[in-house]
Amino acid sequence: MTAVVTAAGRDVMDTAFVQVTGGRPLSGRVPVQGSKNIALHLYAAAALADVPVVLSGVPDIIDTVVCAQILRQAGYPVTCDDGAFTVSPAGVICPVIHPGLGHCVRTTAVLAAAVLARTGQVTFPYPGGDAFCPRFIDRHLAAMRAAGAEVIAGDTGVRAVCGARGVRTFTVDVNTPYGPSLGATVSAMLLAARARGTSLITRPSIEPEVTETARFLAERGVLVHFDAQGLHVSGSDWITGGTFQVAGDRIEAATMVMAATATGGSVRLDNITAAGFPDGLTRVLAAAGVVLSATPSGGVRAELHRPLGAVEAVTGPHPGLPTDTAPQLAAMLTQGEGTSLISERVYPRRDTHVPGLRAFGADIRADGPVIRVRGPVRLHGAQADAADIRAVTALLIAALAADGTSTIRGTFHLRRGYSHLLLNLATLGAAITTVPGGP
Repeated sequence: MTAVVTAAGRDVMDTAFVQVTGGRPLSGRVPVQGSKNIALHLYAAAALADVPVVLSGVPDIIDTVVCAQILRQAGYPVTCDDGAFTVSPAGVICPVIHPGLGHCVRTTAVLAAAVLARTGQVTFPYPGGDAFCPRFIDRHLAAMRAAGAEVIAGDTGVRAVCGARGVRTFTVDVNTPYGPSLGATVSAMLLAARARGTSLITRPSIEPEVTETARFLAERGVLVHFDAQGLHVSGSDWITGGTFQVAGDRIEAATMVMAATATGGSVRLDNITAAGFPDGLTRVLAAAGVVLSATPSGGVRAELHRPLGAVEAVTGPHPGLPTDTAPQLAAMLTQGEGTSLISERVYPRRDTHVPGLRAFGADIRADGPVIRVRGPVRLHGAQADAADIRAVTALLIAALAADGTSTIRGTFHLRRGYSHLLLNLATLGAAITTVPGGP
């Protein structure tokens, strides 16, 4: 795993590009990595423990490296080796999230909540990560205020300070105009886990990132339960450690299914079960003609049972269609018969992949939160780039389905979210080359 991420290192990765010769059906068997989004929230949760924690099956991605560096800067001994992320209790915690590193990932406010829970104070920059639309942290800050912190938001970041007794029990609503905030639900859980007494998080997210963090805390002695009122968390002044396995990445799994389907192939996935695919995703794939079935070894097989067809899909909270699969779905549907509509309901809009797909010849347009795709279209090789993880992945799928050779920039963003996606695609038969330095 890469030891250090620096601005200069990012410049090198930004100028690297991927060359893809498309038109080859992808088929075969590949493993699914540990979930990026679940792991990033568990890295913060591990900082609460009073005993070393080992997270196994973590993805070997840039965001993992950044989170490790953030925790080290805060005083935590952290090691990353062979899929294991080990966090030991800090002797002295520095209540500052490194401004440069914190601006590289989306979970900065969640990491800050963990530090605030442990020390009663924290200073942190505004998060970075994918910026396909405005993404606010107001619900995170509301949780910090509810837990007794005075929160001062400035031009470059936030400072939160509790009284001498530290965080207190609280009630907070984490809902937004677009549904429950996943990250704020986790931030609130981490704050509540160190407060004496029981806190209530109303209208919480139930995404796997939340439920897996809740399971992690519960296994370490924090009482957590959901009911009609919301999420109840009874804090503890002692949180134990141990080992915790990161679940398979449902977004990477969906990406590989869509890549294989777009090229007319099929794929068998290990390290994820059919139950690991949200119902909304399974229904959309089935409507398009893609059927998921369990394999004897416990994995999943995905294959077309009829010609790929158009769908009308709406992203939504779990167990709905994950928003992080919408760009890849649009790329796949360029090969489907008819007109597809993908409506974004988790964020105000998500369309940074649309210009890039047009470069390949896709008949696609965005109308506010709705993406319209007409197919099938014979895509051609192109040069394209994108500035977020899922958008660049959508371009990769288009290149795999296109005739000729394509050049895709955005390697840095691809490596932020996927550890071995290019290798897995090559294993399935893709002709992919990564070249350092821009064309």
